[in-house]
Amino acid sequence: MSITGIILSAGASRRMGSPKALLNFEGQTFLERAVALLSAECDPVIVVLGYEAGAIRKTISDLPNVVVNPAPERGMLSSLQCGLKAMPANSQGFAFTLVDFPAILPATVSTLAGRFRTHENLLVIPKFGDRRGHPVFASHSLAAEWLALPLTAKANEIVNRHEADIQYVCVDDPGIAADVDDPESYRRLLLTRPA
Repeated sequence: MSITGIILSAGASRRMGSPKALLNFEGQTFLERAVALLSAECDPVIVVLGYEAGAIRKTISDLPNVVVNPAPERGMLSSLQCGLKAMPANSQGFAFTLVDFPAILPATVSTLAGRFRTHENLLVIPKFGDRRGHPVFASHSLAAEWLALPLTAKANEIVNRHEADIQYVCVDDPGIAADVDDPESYRRLLLTRPA
């Protein structure tokens, strides 16, 4: 099954004060980690940039397919829509994640991809305890629904609309829900795993 990976990395990183894509964790930038994570199960991998796109591309020279959101201030949904528009027509599904979830384990992505390939659910989403997280695997048929949302909507509206068609996969991976948004959460991340 052909699965496209989409990494959302267009935000302004206002609370962090510098591009989250370029923060380091375990010897890689957040963006390099996300690309490696999805590349193990997805082809192609599309990176959606926005704010600081030039600086990110200059720092990370070997990025895969890059799409630039021309209006990243419109929010995460607009970036997801940019990525979906760039998805190959023959892709049977897609997985998307945000660049600020750098602690997701490779085994988690492998497990989710395996479930997605062998089950009929429209969505496969990881859960750690009672928290759902990233990456989200979705059937190609849902792309049109996300693309049809107005920019005032939230991306999770499609997930909520199809609650009955979700397969939740319980994983022993707090990284699926560990959103690194500010210096304090970054500090906590660095304390959780050995340098």
